[in-house]
Amino acid sequence: MPPVFAHGRLRLYLLKLLDEAPRHGYEVIRLLEERFQGLYAPSAGTVYPRLSKLEAEGLVTHATEGGRKVYSITDAGRAELADRSGELADLELEIRDSVTELAAEIRSDVRGAAGDLRREMRAAASASATQVGEDDSWQAAKEELRKARQEWKEQARRAKDESRRAREEAQAARRQAREAQDRAREEVQRIAGQLQEQFAKSGGVLGSLAGAWLGGAQSPGAGAGAGADHPSDRPSDRASGWAADLSATGDPARDLDRLLDRFRDEVRDAARDHGVTAARVAEARDHLAAAAARLSATFGSRP
Repeated sequence: MPPVFAHGRLRLYLLKLLDEAPRHGYEVIRLLEERFQGLYAPSAGTVYPRLSKLEAEGLVTHATEGGRKVYSITDAGRAELADRSGELADLELEIRDSVTELAAEIRSDVRGAAGDLRREMRAAASASATQVGEDDSWQAAKEELRKARQEWKEQARRAKDESRRAREEAQAARRQAREAQDRAREEVQRIAGQLQEQFAKSGGVLGSLAGAWLGGAQSPGAGAGAGADHPSDRPSDRASGWAADLSATGDPARDLDRLLDRFRDEVRDAARDHGVTAARVAEARDHLAAAAARLSATFGSRP
């Protein structure tokens, strides 16, 4: 079977399990096996190194209780979990689908076994039809059939309960993702509004640049160079191919959220790899201010 977790997905799901409650490594392994109905049982060599890496990154911490390490999520880990809420919702759906397929396979196997047993019973009954009463083999066959029926009912009930729980968790994850997306959109709008107000008060050259970035209402003949394309409006600049691997989902709001996630990840990776200084933070602030103003103008313009 293909890998259960794509690259980076197991790390995300470990954060989710630790966000639910502090856990030791063996409990994390057992929970993963339960969530997948035994379809996926990670080894200690898979889980413990990832927990150690998460701890090295400051996303989890541990305390020793009874000679065992009990891991807990940190504020930084919760922040990453919130940033990747959309990806977590997709992962919950994938897990639900895996559990549903497993339940279907279990029901099919049990029905097949029960059918085979019934055919064997009928054959045994036909062979002993001339005998008076029922012999021991007939009674044993009836008991086996009763046990098979009971086992099928129990496994079907467990599969139904697990499928229902998976659906509920997936719905909760989607709801949390929508709430996080709404909060992020409100925050972007708030920051963009503040930047617009600062640009409007600054006047002069800065005000002129703000007007150009925010799609100011200059007439085609007003000012030097009027009517010329802004450098970042040229088709060659727009078709840069950045994040081209993120295919459209049909939900524009979700597509925007995925682009913002990619942007945050790339900036954080660059900062981690090359270091952060006060001068770089100041320069990054200028770039982010300009980007926020441009994006605010884009979403504020008529479609």
